[in-house]
Amino acid sequence: MNRRDKINYYLDIAQTVTKRGTCLRRNYGSIIVKNDEIISTGYTGAPRGRANCTDLNYCLREKLRIPRGQMYEKCRSVHSEMNAIISASRRDMIGADLYLVGIDYRTGEYVKDASSCSMCKRAVINAGIERVYIRDTKDDYRVVDVQDWIDNDDSLSEDLSPGY
Repeated sequence: MNRRDKINYYLDIAQTVTKRGTCLRRNYGSIIVKNDEIISTGYTGAPRGRANCTDLNYCLREKLRIPRGQMYEKCRSVHSEMNAIISASRRDMIGADLYLVGIDYRTGEYVKDASSCSMCKRAVINAGIERVYIRDTKDDYRVVDVQDWIDNDDSLSEDLSPGY
C-alpha cells in the first residue's frame, strides 16, 4: 500500500474544497491545519447572501478584461484564504499551516504559479499562520515561510504577484 504523504493529503483536501467555489475564473480551496487537526476550510465565493458569479453567469473582471492580480475590488468573491481565516479563531491559527490549491475554471488544471494575493498575504500574516503549502501539480508543491512575506515587504512597492 502506498500511503499518501501528509502534505499531499492536506492539499488533496484543499483541492476538494475548490469544488465548492463559485468563481468563473479560478477556484481556490484553503484549509488551515494545526497539530494535525483541520481548524477551518475556505473556498472562493461571494459573501453570504449575495449572488455568486456562477448564479449571475458572468464575471465582472472577465467582462472588463482585468488581468490576473489586479483590481480585486471588482471581484465579487471572498478569497479562500480569507474565508478559512474568518472561520477560525486566531489562537487556533497561531503557528498553523495553510494549504492552498487553485484550479482554473475553464481548463480544470492547476493555476500556474498560484499564490495568495497581497490582501490575503496580509490576513495570513495577521492570523499568525507560519507556512503556506501551495500545490503546483498532483504531487508537487511549494512551501512559503510566512516570515518571508514579512521580511520582504512588497507593500512598499507595487505588488506584482499574480495572486488570483
